[in-house]
Amino acid sequence: MAVRKDLAEFLKSRRARVDPQTSGLPPSGLRRVPGLRRSELAHLAGISAEYYQRLEQRRAANPSAAVLDGLAAALGLDTVETEHLHALAHPPRPAAGVAPAPRPELLRMLDLIDKAPAALITDTFDVLAANPLAHYVFGAMIAGNMARALFADPDARDFYGDWDAVAAATVAQLRRAAGRYPGDPATAALIDELAADCAEFAALWAAGDVEHRTHGVKRIRHPSSGELSFTYENLELPGDPRQRIVTFIPAPGSTLPAL
Repeated sequence: MAVRKDLAEFLKSRRARVDPQTSGLPPSGLRRVPGLRRSELAHLAGISAEYYQRLEQRRAANPSAAVLDGLAAALGLDTVETEHLHALAHPPRPAAGVAPAPRPELLRMLDLIDKAPAALITDTFDVLAANPLAHYVFGAMIAGNMARALFADPDARDFYGDWDAVAAATVAQLRRAAGRYPGDPATAALIDELAADCAEFAALWAAGDVEHRTHGVKRIRHPSSGELSFTYENLELPGDPRQRIVTFIPAPGSTLPAL
């Protein structure tokens, strides 16, 4: 039932996001809530309204790949959201997965990256290892779990120059991890903890967004080095799907000490 609940909530959140006027539907008068009606989404997806209603009411299980693809197309989901929809409907087996211990070769790689901050983290933002520059730049933000520090540490809002964007992206990536490993108690416990302790996290989680970021820009306000800007790259490890190496390449004008 937990799987059906997650699927129903994701469908509801995506349905509310769609503008009916851009979906090719005829005008239908006043609407009490934003987004598509259930019957409209069912029509666009090529399924019966009754069946779609059962999906949202958690009374239907095992929708086919064709049904899911039809819903994804009607909802305008991107690749990551479509992957998430399929994962919610058909969780991978085994459902739970634990990130293995860091391989010595990866720790050695971090040691050899000496001109840019770099860290080995899990898909739920547990920091498994970091090089000296990462510890210098991120300090307490990289000491344990980066998502927990982002929402629980009061200094995080000043530290990150674009805290709102970082927070939204972090929650969206946690949702992807939760969808891929729905039986992982550590992931569920982290989400429950953050939702209970932080209203911003709870609101972002309720929005239902999911994404997978491979690169981007991060701006911070360092207590010693001042304003710093980085482009980051998430380097996923084919042999360790729950781990990735993140490198932060300093932008021109961002000067870091030699450690």
